[in-house]
This record gives sequence, structure tokens and C-alpha cells, in this order.
Amino acid sequence: MRKHHLIFAAALALGFLAPFAIYPAFLMRALCLALFASAFNMLLGYGGLLSFGHAAFFGWAAYLTAHAAKVWGWGPELSILCGVATAGALGLLFGVVAIRRQGIYFAMITLALAQMMSFLALQAPFTHSEDGIQGVPRGTLLGLIDLTDQMHMYYFVLAVFILALLFISRVVNSPFGQVLKAIRENEVRAISMGYVTVRYKLGAFILSAALAGLAGALDALVFQAASLSNVAWQLSGEVVLMALLGGVGTLLGPTVGAFLLVCIQTFFIDQGSWVTIAQGSIFTLCVLLFRRGIVGEFRQRFG
Repeated sequence: MRKHHLIFAAALALGFLAPFAIYPAFLMRALCLALFASAFNMLLGYGGLLSFGHAAFFGWAAYLTAHAAKVWGWGPELSILCGVATAGALGLLFGVVAIRRQGIYFAMITLALAQMMSFLALQAPFTHSEDGIQGVPRGTLLGLIDLTDQMHMYYFVLAVFILALLFISRVVNSPFGQVLKAIRENEVRAISMGYVTVRYKLGAFILSAALAGLAGALDALVFQAASLSNVAWQLSGEVVLMALLGGVGTLLGPTVGAFLLVCIQTFFIDQGSWVTIAQGSIFTLCVLLFRRGIVGEFRQRFG
């Protein structure tokens, strides 16, 4: 436990000092994707449910947050809550339709639903089609903190990320989380013990969707825009990649995977299609060398 506290303190100190050495926009993008990957990992790593439609929650939360802030004139707190509520409602809708299926059938249903939502985002008037919602105001947090300041915005994103990560840790280590792990390992046995597994899986799906929506809402405020790329199926694929790279079923694995992916995309930004080749090569290498993901493999070898 003491080792865990030391690691957490070191990571916290690194997070506070990082913007003095690294461009804050890069860090905020990585933190938003890390939160997105952590939300996805709660579903896959602890519930055993592979979703190919998580971009719908991220993207629609970004759209509603951007619309609430720009058109309705809401502050950042209410705008983010609006995005999270939208993602949670979509999670409930997706879950009711897909949760009774398993394996590839569950994954394909979530992908189909996400593609429907992507088409809807293209057609809905308030999303402005391919132009997206631009010039989203960041506003003032609690009427005190001006989020137009880049450093203020960074520390706000960092604080939300840390709180969300602590919440995920509390959930997966709670009795609810233990039941989820039991369902992942052997659902038939969990049913025989009297658990209504459908309810637990639906609850995990809604929680995961809401947290993915939180990531999307933050992303909309950070970059002051919401676009079709936020609901594209490619983003659903990238979140799977981030979780697998870092280590599925580990708390910090998705964060490591997200930072690695953002580093790759940033480094190869001028190389066009080479970025996908780099992603594929690194993913193949990690699968061969780190079968449990980077963090999962280090945890297995060094405790």
C-alpha cells in the first residue's frame, strides 16, 4: 500500500510540473483520451464487455457541451454536466438494446448503434454537419477561475482526471466491482450464485458511457470545438488500442496507452498515413512483447 501511495504522489507531482516543460494543449489532449480509455477499460477490463461504439458517448457529449456553452450560454460546470447526462442517457439506450448479447454480437450491436449516432450527428442542424461547432467559450469556473487561461484550463482538466480515476478505482474495488469481475470470469457461475448479471452489466455500461462523456465534454472545452471526428468509428478503434497497449484490467494502463498513442500521433503528424503504420507496428510489437499490456506486464514481472 505504501508503494502505491508513493507512485500516486510521484504521478501527482509530475502532473503538476509537466506544463512547465511540455505544451499544455498536448497534455490536455492526452488526459482527455486517458480518461476516455479508462472509462472504456472499466467496461472491458473489469466487465469483460468489448464495445466498438464508445465514440458515440465521447462525441455526443462533446456536441451537447459545446452547444450548451455557445448557444445556451451555460457555464462550464452546467455544460459539462449536460454532456455527461447525454452520454449516460445514450449508454442506457445502447445497454438496453445490446447488453443481453455477448462477445462479437455485443460488439457489433454497439458498433451499429454508434454508426447510427454518427449519421445523426452529420444530419442534425445544431451540429453544423461537417463544419462542427467552432469557437466554444470556455467560460469561468464557479465564477472565479478564468478557463481561457491555458494553465488554469490544464489544472482543471488534471483535477477532473484525477477525481475520475479515483472514482473508477473505488468502483472496481467495491462489491459492485467484485461482482463485475466474477461475471467477467464466469457469468454462469455468477448467475447460479443469485446475481442478476444483466443489471450489473447495464450499470457498468452506463457508468462507462458517462465517464466517456466526461472526457468528451472536457475535450470540447479544451479545443473549443466539437466535430464529426469525435463520433467517428476510428475513435472507437483507438480507445480499444489505448486500453490494450497500456494493459486491460489495470488502473493506470489506459493512461499509459493514451499518452503513448498521442505521442505517436504528434511525432508523425507531418508524415500523413505513416502515423497509422507506426501505430500498427508499435501495437504489434507490444502484443508480442507485452501480452498483458505495458503496465500489466510490468505488474506481473515486478509486482
